[in-house]
Amino acid sequence: MGSRTSRRNFLSAGISAGLLAPLAGATPVSRLLNPADDAAPSGAPVKLAYRTLGRTGLKVTTIGFGCMITSDPSVVERAVDLGINYFDTAREYQNGNNERMVGAALGAKRKQVVLSTKTEAADKAGMQRHLEQSLRELNTDYIDIWYLHGMDSPDAIHDEMIEMQQLAKKQGKIRFAGVSTHSGQQQVMQWMAKRGAFDVVLAAYNFTMDPSMDQAIDAAAKAGLGVVAMKVMAGGFRKVRQGGALGQKLTQPGALLAALKWVVSKPGVATAIPSMTDMDQLDENLKAMQAPLSAGEQKILAAHLEQIGPLYCRMCGACDGGCKEGLPVADVLRCLTYADGYGQFALARERYAELGQARTVRCADCAGCTVDCPHGVHVASRMARAQELFG
Repeated sequence: MGSRTSRRNFLSAGISAGLLAPLAGATPVSRLLNPADDAAPSGAPVKLAYRTLGRTGLKVTTIGFGCMITSDPSVVERAVDLGINYFDTAREYQNGNNERMVGAALGAKRKQVVLSTKTEAADKAGMQRHLEQSLRELNTDYIDIWYLHGMDSPDAIHDEMIEMQQLAKKQGKIRFAGVSTHSGQQQVMQWMAKRGAFDVVLAAYNFTMDPSMDQAIDAAAKAGLGVVAMKVMAGGFRKVRQGGALGQKLTQPGALLAALKWVVSKPGVATAIPSMTDMDQLDENLKAMQAPLSAGEQKILAAHLEQIGPLYCRMCGACDGGCKEGLPVADVLRCLTYADGYGQFALARERYAELGQARTVRCADCAGCTVDCPHGVHVASRMARAQELFG
């Protein structure tokens, strides 16, 4: 993914075939679209589209629900009522409170949905403890998909972790084993396919990424892995605070819906899990299942790609080891995205605090930056902003 993504490459890549039609027997939900919406004729019901999640055989809605920054249980409740059937959380989200909220919101409808959570524990004992906590907080006796969280290199996944997932399967505490990966996705997915011990991969994937990532997604799906896409909004920028002309452009109408449609249009992706914090976002995201990505929306994304270029880290891994002071550049920029893109300052500061000694380095003290982003991110200025906000 080292090559520069250009507007020309993006437009020439086009999109894959349109959305899969809903499976036979899939019923439309009862909520009607706002008559002002362009996604469907006035009075038309929201129709859900489904895909099979790899070898698991699970049928999931092409739009799922990423719960990480959700604090309002009524949004989760309404999503279930509308028919969304994939919900993703993690043991560490909101210090465990997110699992508790999701479990309470799902309530008696828990068995109607596919529920995933994650562990960051690196040993069998820690994983066992996390699993029991997750089951308790989610008020369930099994997890559909249990992910090893944030595994950005095959070397980070040890046999002990795999053994614990397989043990949990045998005990009936999880149904399927997965891995989540923010960067290094291609290498991780290739390794997972060869290893054969995993059922699902949760990977960062969006319209900003190099075309080689499209090929990696398709290869993973062909190998039988269920592919779940996260970071689909390419940084969000719902609540941009950059100011000036650039900041205004980043709020371009339609860009976020087009970004979600782009991911859904990819047949190798079973479901995408955008964040949803309120009813407006829920309603907006549902529109991505109503119509395929249009030529006009492709142009919006191409323009948006140029606009966010200086700001958004694609997590391609090209900067790994590039900082002479040893800063984990991609991790720092991901924290900044939580704040600048999604308006989640508390989450950003919490994640930044986990970076330890990296917080003591100041980019302003360097004569020049040794990191040259192949995608045009202004690394030095973005790093300095992160240090100013969180340091």
